[in-house]
Amino acid sequence: MSLRRVLLALLLGGLAILLVALGAAWAPDRPVEQLVERWAPPPSEFIPLQGMQVHLRDEGLADDRVPVLLLHGTSSSLHTWDGWVPALGRAERVIRVDLPGFGLTGPFPHDDYGIERYIEFIAALLDTLELEQVVIGGNSFGGQVAWEVAAAMPERIAGLVLVDAVGYPFVPESVPLAFQLARFPVLRPLIQRLLPRRVIRDSLHDVYGDPSRVDEALVDRYYELALRAGNRRALGLRFDHVMPTEERAARIRTLKQPTLILWGDRDRLIPLASADRFAADIDGSRTVVFAGLGHVPHEEAPAETVVVVEEFLATLR
Repeated sequence: MSLRRVLLALLLGGLAILLVALGAAWAPDRPVEQLVERWAPPPSEFIPLQGMQVHLRDEGLADDRVPVLLLHGTSSSLHTWDGWVPALGRAERVIRVDLPGFGLTGPFPHDDYGIERYIEFIAALLDTLELEQVVIGGNSFGGQVAWEVAAAMPERIAGLVLVDAVGYPFVPESVPLAFQLARFPVLRPLIQRLLPRRVIRDSLHDVYGDPSRVDEALVDRYYELALRAGNRRALGLRFDHVMPTEERAARIRTLKQPTLILWGDRDRLIPLASADRFAADIDGSRTVVFAGLGHVPHEEAPAETVVVVEEFLATLR
């Protein structure tokens, strides 16, 4: 066989491998209607708000006058709190929501993912649900939204639960692969069409303290909700605003609400030093660090972590 034929065969073989790989990774957006049956059974509901159909669940004690509002982190959804809700719902009204750009709520109509837009969203949500006050809790980016709301409208926030929350500039030990890809504008058109399940699995392994706890059902949830139409584009736009500044973090010192700070000691995304800074800046706050858990301790070990939250909420009644 001539050299030319050998090179042509290698080229065609490489092209075939590339096409197979692209085919396996090909993942176009899915309309929200295709995802609702699996990921929004009762008590899920959708409410019109700011030009979106916002996915939320309202559970527990219906007559609770100061409910708990739980906010998930980047690329997550209200399902991340599944393990907490049964326990909290025995004594509290628990509301959880898919933040704009994530879950089944999908993207903001205006494409602005700055923190001020999320503060406005939570204010509009509280008004729509006719809630004068809530205890607000959040993980990661949801934790940042929680304390930012508490700083912006303290009269409406009765308490804070911060779970591995964004607050201060930080240098991560490790960044999930999905987040690394979303950081680069040049790759965004590509990742809006391609999404290997392995990227999701590896990213979850990165944020769990014990990767063996990541099962295929969990990968399914994160994978399918990432495919909700508009979410991948929204993630790229959100990463244009992702890193907090010291100027913004100065607002944390204004917080006066009772505050519980929870952290996994194996969090490789937001270091434990951030928990120490929250504790120093929020007078009277309490910090609990969980050994062996990662960036999403409430999801990784719900039974272990929710007990501390129940104790905290009991002090607010």
